[in-house]
Amino acid sequence: MTAAGSTVSISPNPKFELSPYLFMQFMEPLGTTDSSVEAGWDFVNNRWREDLIEATIELAPTLIRWGGCLTSYYRWKEGIGPRTKRKPMVNLCWGGVETNQIGTHEFLDFCKRVGADPLIGVNFESDGRKPWARPACGGLRSAGPKEAAEWVDYCNNPSNKLRQENGQKEPFNVRLWQIGNETSYDPDGYNADQTARRTLAFAKAMHAVDPDIKLIGWGDGKGWTAKVMDAAGDHLEHIAFHCHYGAPEFISQNGHLQDPAKAWEMLMDTVHNVEEQVQRMREETKDYPVTVAITEGHYTLRARNRGDVLSTWATGVSYARIMQAYERNGDLIKIATLADFCGNRWQVNALMIPTPVGKTYLMPVARIMQLYRKHIGKNFLDVTESPEGLDVTASRTGNKIYLHVANTSMSKSCTVKLNIPGLKITSGKVFEIVEEPFKAISEYEPDLFTNKEHDLPADSTWTFPAGSVAAVELTVKEA
Repeated sequence: MTAAGSTVSISPNPKFELSPYLFMQFMEPLGTTDSSVEAGWDFVNNRWREDLIEATIELAPTLIRWGGCLTSYYRWKEGIGPRTKRKPMVNLCWGGVETNQIGTHEFLDFCKRVGADPLIGVNFESDGRKPWARPACGGLRSAGPKEAAEWVDYCNNPSNKLRQENGQKEPFNVRLWQIGNETSYDPDGYNADQTARRTLAFAKAMHAVDPDIKLIGWGDGKGWTAKVMDAAGDHLEHIAFHCHYGAPEFISQNGHLQDPAKAWEMLMDTVHNVEEQVQRMREETKDYPVTVAITEGHYTLRARNRGDVLSTWATGVSYARIMQAYERNGDLIKIATLADFCGNRWQVNALMIPTPVGKTYLMPVARIMQLYRKHIGKNFLDVTESPEGLDVTASRTGNKIYLHVANTSMSKSCTVKLNIPGLKITSGKVFEIVEEPFKAISEYEPDLFTNKEHDLPADSTWTFPAGSVAAVELTVKEA
């Protein structure tokens, strides 16, 4: 079924600049929960798996973060130097023992090989969590401002002797660093006042080593942004929030799809939950000259992100709507991600690494990030008219205008004429992903959900199939 013809109109006037870091990924060793970083390392040849490198280059992330909950007990010096001398550590959050074969050098080498900028999260005194600071297995896992500053020096000081002894003569020049991770999520950890005071101490120590680094402070909690900014705002570039969005048990009961039509409706409506969270971020930051870094965000379903619905194209369309919500709020959001980065179990990952054998492939969320990342302009534009059911965002660089389009109907295609007042469309390309809504990707069919390229007809009319996602590139000139 096809909806009646209508118009998509775009204002050609730039509204605000979009950050390239809306397409971040984050790398965190997840222990026995999901063999993520360990699964991506070739231990026989002491290097990253080539299939992971190739898939990441295809994904084309702009920024990769090291850390997560791991940062609360990670001692970075254990992961540098000769691998035979590196000290293993208990992964207190995710289970198992980390070999520390992947550390600072390996992470930054990965970023360089895939063309992504690095972001490092430091150990923020275990975020005040005593069981992680001094675990029952022994040892001190908390680290203070001095250790964070030493890490900055190790990475950025051209004359750092320890880094040079470890084989890296030139500095890594890591520009982005995060202080605190989910600090407000544990009532037994630091409270907002403690977080504010300690953020200032960390920021001063890190900036004393390199005043040019950009710092991210933790602010995701009622009233937390105000206290952290009042104390340390002069040192902070961004405030970190996490944006987790779930789906009712009805969609994925113990990982299995129940009612496809109802599931589709709920997946399409997930964007409203995201929009509510973004509005909360606006309220928390409105009185301060700071922007938001969503350094973690993904679906959370029952069975710890193992719900098979996450491998379906329906979830891909839902992710497209969430990505477009971030774009609409790009004046506020300067760093964002839609997924965990890689692993062999959680279907919330962007990249799935089959183990013990198999080739890394892109999950539906990764296909969305890849498509939108490769076809986006520098400045956001307003969409002034679009038909019901068609979610459209627009951006521009020079004489190129880009559209991101998600057809949120599972059954109706939608034919539209593209219109830009004051400009003439001289040519266009449509990069489109169309698939059955609940068809699922797997290691046996890893090439599903790839986009097909089409020429836009001369009359600038296009039919967006039901449940499709597209990026449209338009070349324009003055009318």
